[in-house]
Amino acid sequence: MTADPYAGPIGTADWHTGGEPFRIVPESPPAVTGHGLTVAGRRTTAIADAGVQWTRALLCGEPRGHADMYGAFLVPPDDAGAHLGALFWHKDGFSTACGHGTIALGAWAVATGLVPAPADGTTDVVIDVPSGRVTAGVRTAGGRVVDVTFINVPGHVHARGVKVATSYGTLTVDIAFGGAMYAVLPAARLGLRVRPGDVTALIAAGREIRDALNAADAAEHPGDFRLSGVYGTVFTEEAGAPVERPDGTWRLHHRNVTVFADGQVDRSPCGSGTAARVALLAEAGELRPGDELRHESVVGSVFRARIERLTTLHGRLAVVPAVTGTAYATGTSRFTVDPDDTLVPGFVLR
Repeated sequence: MTADPYAGPIGTADWHTGGEPFRIVPESPPAVTGHGLTVAGRRTTAIADAGVQWTRALLCGEPRGHADMYGAFLVPPDDAGAHLGALFWHKDGFSTACGHGTIALGAWAVATGLVPAPADGTTDVVIDVPSGRVTAGVRTAGGRVVDVTFINVPGHVHARGVKVATSYGTLTVDIAFGGAMYAVLPAARLGLRVRPGDVTALIAAGREIRDALNAADAAEHPGDFRLSGVYGTVFTEEAGAPVERPDGTWRLHHRNVTVFADGQVDRSPCGSGTAARVALLAEAGELRPGDELRHESVVGSVFRARIERLTTLHGRLAVVPAVTGTAYATGTSRFTVDPDDTLVPGFVLR
C-alpha cells in the first residue's frame, strides 16, 4: 500500500473484552469523519480510501499489532440519538459489527467520562455501527464499571443445513446473522474440540468453510447487500447439560471459537457470533425468552446471552439479543513512524 497519510503520533486506548483486544482510536482519519455520511457509508469510504487502509494496517499489523489485533476508528454517529459511531477494523479490513468491541466502547465511554454515569446504576451508551444502532448498558458500582450488556441489532436464521465441500468431507452448517453473517457447526463434525490445542486446525477449517460459502453466494443479506457474505465460522460444543432454574427458566452452557475474516481467532466468546447463536437457538426452541446462554470462549472467558425481545424482519422471525460481558483497559499508546523505517505500514505473520 503506497498511501502514507501519517501526520503525527496516533493516540490509542487499548482494552480487552474476554481476552480479545480492542484498540480504540479517538482521533480518526479525516476521510471518515466528515459530515454527510452514515456510519455504514463511512465504512464504504474507509474500504475504498488508501490512506484510511494505511492507518488501519499501521495500527493492526506488526510491529505495532499482530495477526489477531482488532480495533475501531471513532466517527460521528448518524444523528444526535447516539453518543458516537464506530468503524471496526481487523487485519483484513473493516467489519460490519463487533460485540466485544461494543462492550469495550461502552466501558471506555463511561470510564473516561465521555458519557456521564452515576457511581451506582446502569447507563446506556448508544453507538452507531455499520450494521445499525446498538446500545451498551454499562453497570457501575462504587464508581467502577462492573459489566456491560449490549443490545444488538435484530438477528435471524439465514439458512439451515447448508452443504459445504471441505477437506474434512462434506459438512453441514447453519448460517445466521447477528450483525454479521456466520456459518455455525459443532466442532465434533470435524473430529475437533473447542480447545487451544485444536485452534490451528480450526483456523484452516474455518477459512475453508467461509471461502466455499462465499464463492457460492450463500449468505446474501435480505435487506442490505453491504451486510452480505459469511464473515466468520463459529465452531460450537456443549459444555454441560441445560440446568433448570428455580423460576422455571433454563440455563444453557455452550463453548465456541469463532474464526473470522481471513483466519483471525476471537479470544472472547464473540459478541456478534453469540448473537447469531441466540437466533439459531431461539428458532429451534432451545432458548426461550427468560432463558440464558452461558457462552464460553476458547480461553475460558464468558458472555451471558438472552433474548431481549422477539420481532420480525424482512418477513422472518428475528431476535434482538442481549449479551453481557466485561472489558478492561490494558494501556494507552502513542504510535509514531520513523521516516527511515522501511517496514511501514507493517506486516502480518501467522
